[in-house]
Parts: sequence; structure tokens; C-alpha cells
Amino acid sequence: MIRPHILLLAGTLMLAGCSLAPKTVLPTPPVPQSWPLGDAYLLQSEAALPILSYKSVFTDPRLQSLADQALANNRDLRVAYANVAAARAQVRVTRSGQFPEVGISAGAGYSDNNGSAGNSGGDFSLRGGITAFELDLFGKLANATEADRNRALGTEAASRTVRLALIANLADAWATYGADRDLLKIAEDTAANARESVRLTKARLDGGVAPRTDLRQAEQILATAEDSIAQQRTALAQDENLIRLLVGGDIDCSLLPAGLTEVTSTIVSLPAGVSSEILLRRPDVIEAEYGLRAANADIGVARAQLFPSISLTGLLGFASNALPGLFDSGAFSWSAGGDATATIFDAGGRRAGVAVSEAQRDAALAGYEGAIQTAFREVADALAVQGTIAERVRAAAANSEAAADTAMLTDARYKGGVDSFLSSLDAQRSLYSARRSEIGTQLLLAQTRIALFRALGGDSAAGSTTPNP
Repeated sequence: MIRPHILLLAGTLMLAGCSLAPKTVLPTPPVPQSWPLGDAYLLQSEAALPILSYKSVFTDPRLQSLADQALANNRDLRVAYANVAAARAQVRVTRSGQFPEVGISAGAGYSDNNGSAGNSGGDFSLRGGITAFELDLFGKLANATEADRNRALGTEAASRTVRLALIANLADAWATYGADRDLLKIAEDTAANARESVRLTKARLDGGVAPRTDLRQAEQILATAEDSIAQQRTALAQDENLIRLLVGGDIDCSLLPAGLTEVTSTIVSLPAGVSSEILLRRPDVIEAEYGLRAANADIGVARAQLFPSISLTGLLGFASNALPGLFDSGAFSWSAGGDATATIFDAGGRRAGVAVSEAQRDAALAGYEGAIQTAFREVADALAVQGTIAERVRAAAANSEAAADTAMLTDARYKGGVDSFLSSLDAQRSLYSARRSEIGTQLLLAQTRIALFRALGGDSAAGSTTPNP
């Protein structure tokens, strides 16, 4: 015959696996199933977008070396790692509530009532047991653990977002440094030409061939170029400071590019794919998904609060007035008990707690869908630029070539007395502007590829390096 207390224990264990949390059902991604089409997008491939490491996208060994240093030393990344460690530890803290807490205590005392017989002696005790172990009949503690576990996973996804942004920001700063080196070269070339123009114009002025206004205009061009040189040197110093900050330490200047050509030729262009579901691997989307799962678990915790709380206590130990007899059979004692508490009236507070959790779940769901939509827009924007940037680069190069030819011809006509000096100056200004515009377009090409790498969020190797302790 099965005893009643065995049936009660079996029933308790079965109830302990109960959960009142709703099942997490991820919605269909609220974006089209493929990227936009049209002249701006220039669909290049019907193959799925690959998952690439940053070393597959940024192929220059110098940038790879800087990225490795950044992954090892960047302080923002260290903060992210510390947050992950704290979140994981919090899961263990919450989970410990699902297990009984066992404690032990020992005591000894002696009393002397002025030497009176029978009123003096020692007391010794050793006790251990379980204090107020709550039976998780309705899954409150299990769901609380599940909520913290999902939050920890979300924090880990957030750290991957930090790593991805770090690599992308470093690549962008590296490309900007290359562009500023080119802009400095353009300013120095312009200044050199302006100095020669000032020298020749002054000679013509001294010979009575040119008016004084020609000399002053040539000096204006020279002053503008010298100002641009100073600005570009400042920009280069600031670029180095930013790279040093991202890397988390001093850098070897030999790892920096000499110009933008070295940058654009070493950043791989990622092809467009047909399925937008690839965005589900983005770290921020993964973080939002774990936030949704945690919100569902919180609903289970809030619902369990509507039911009674049952706690068990147990104590066993030894007590004796003589230390040698502490472990005799007559000194052993034990006790067990249980408590059940239930709130009869709380003015609807607990039900309101369930409503709060459900509303937070709805907000998490909207946040998850919004993260997917934002990711889709960022990738689509990057693809739109990538689809047209080659034509812009070609047009900018053609504009620079035409401006250079115009400046050369106009200068020759001025020296031949056909055109005025003002025409020559205008041609020089146009050339300067065209060369700077070409550098800006080439920089946009590199930045677009970096933006697409960031928007896809699929760097499988970004987390392979951990910071130094």
C-alpha cells in the first residue's frame, strides 16, 4: 500500500515543474523577403549573404593588426565584457533560490551560580538544517531564473554589438586618415603652385606687365592653401587620436595608410542577397529577441504571485550538557514543518503586476520588430549607395581630369596674354575643389562598404579575442 505522504511528495514534485509563463512565439519579420530592387540597388547576386569575419572584409594586414589590438585593449569592450560577467553571475544568484539553503550552527556555554550544586554546568549544541525552503509549485523561481538567463544572453549579444561597432569605427577612422593624407597632399600641391604663381606674378608686376591686383589675388590663393595645410595637419592628428582611443593604447604609425587608394583596394564589397531574414543574426536583433523571451518569463513570475507560497523548514542536531555526550543517541533531535501564505486582499496589486508584465512583453515584442525594421532600413540604405557609388567615383575622376586640363590650358592662355589672370585663378579653384570632391567620393565608397559590414552584423570572428585582464 502506498503511503499518503509518498503520494503527497510525488504530487509536489510534479507541480514543481509547472510554469505559468506564456510560450515565446517570434513574429514573422515585419520586412520584405528581399532587398529593394531598381536602378539604385543593382541586384548583384541571388546567393545568400555570407557570414564573414572582419579579416575577410578588411584584408589589409595593418588594419587587421589594429583591430586585434582594439579587441584586446579597448575600454568600452572591457565594460561590455564586465557587464556580461555580471549578468551571468546574476543568473546564478537567482537560480540559487530554487535550492534549499543548508546551514549549520554550534554553541557552547557555561554557567556558575556561586558554586551551588545543580546550578552550574555547561551546555553544548550542534545543529543543522534547511530554513524556509520555498516549493516552486507554480514556476515563480524557475521563471525568474529563465528571465535572468535571457537577460544575460541579451547582454552578451549587446557585447557583440559593441565589438562589431568597434571594428567598424576603427575601419572608418583608418579610412578617414587615408583620405586626410590625400587632402593634405592636395593642399601642399596647391600651395606649391600658388607660390610659383606669386613669384611669376610679382616678376610680371615688377616688369610692368601685370597689375597689382593679379599679385594680391595670387597671394589669396596661397594663403587659402596654407590655411588648408594647417587644417589637414590638425585633422590627421585628430584621426590618430581617435584610432589610439579605439585601439586602447599607443599605435605604430607604420600601420596607418599613406592614402585612400590603399584603403579602398583592401575593403571587400559584400554582395546583396535575396533573403532579408539574414538580419536575424544581427546582435541588436538577437538582444531584442532575448528581451522578448525575458519579458515572457516575467509574466510567469507575476502570475505565480497570484497563488499561495509554501515553504518548508527542517532542523536536526545534537544538544547535551556534557561535551563527551554530545553525540549520544539521547542527544539527537529533529523537527520539520511547513508554512503556507496567501494574500486575501491587496486591492488588485498582484493582478496589476501581471498586467504590467504583459504590457512590458508587448513593448518588448514591438521593440523586437522595430529592431528588425531598423536593420532592414540600414542595410537597404547601404545597398542603395553601393549600387550607385561606382558611377559617382567615375564621374568625380572625370571631373578632376577635366578640371586639371582646364587649369593647365587657362594658365597657358594667361601666360600667352590671351586670358586674364582671374580666369587662371578660377580654374585653379575649380581644380582644387574637384580634387577634394573626388577624395570625398572615394572615402564614401570605403565608408559604404564599412557601413554594410556593420549593418549586416554577421562578423563571426569579432568575439574570438578577449581583453587582457
